[in-house]
Amino acid sequence: MSWQQIITSSIAEISAFCRRSSESRKGLRILLYHAIGTPIKEDLRNLFTISPKLFEAHMAELSQYKDTSIIGLTDTLITRQRHGVAVTFDDGYRDNLTVATPILLKYQIPFHIFVTTSFIKKGVFPFLNRSELRLLSDNSLVTIGSHGASHTPLTECNDTQLRDELESSKKYLEDLTGKEITAISYPHGRINRRVLDAVANAGYQIGASSYFNINYSSQDNLMLCRTCIFGSDSMIIFRQKLHGDWDWYHWIQTLANHP
Repeated sequence: MSWQQIITSSIAEISAFCRRSSESRKGLRILLYHAIGTPIKEDLRNLFTISPKLFEAHMAELSQYKDTSIIGLTDTLITRQRHGVAVTFDDGYRDNLTVATPILLKYQIPFHIFVTTSFIKKGVFPFLNRSELRLLSDNSLVTIGSHGASHTPLTECNDTQLRDELESSKKYLEDLTGKEITAISYPHGRINRRVLDAVANAGYQIGASSYFNINYSSQDNLMLCRTCIFGSDSMIIFRQKLHGDWDWYHWIQTLANHP
């Protein structure tokens, strides 16, 4: 375990101890996963792939939560007054179909997959190909969203590139699935006001960030926060994140991105 993991885990333990007698924070919590069982060679800290066994344990735990509505991400436009949880995946790994989907179907948990269209077009391991994405889209529990055209941080694009990243990925996915694409997650979590304006102009209604936090009814639909779930997250940490004991990390992210 790295010193960063030790520090963050220690802060979470203190937060959990201080909040041990309180209820979970109310609002919409959006969980963010990436790969389920597929090693990612660039992920040296093994953050973005979780074992199938642990993923199923997370979903089994989630399915048993009382007073918690497990909803599709597009349902966030209705209300965030009550306690709800949504499950999302970024990048479009093939294991989202072959490994995660059977588990989610078992527990009847709806989920949203944000895909990068250049990965889909190439159809090379470890990402979904066109036919696999179409198969996922036909499942009533699955909603497809955009993760950009090339996985380039949108804040680094000029105006022409930004418009192409947003509009071409949206059109490609709509043509492929035959369904309207209304949601996007931001590659590398990078957003600013210019990006948000372009996202709205491209016709997206929901934008999912990588900022830790729960979402209240007042949250901007294009800046929804998500709770990142890492490969090293034990059941104890998973319960802490559901309870809100890691939401303090939002402030660390905010300070890091706004010096």
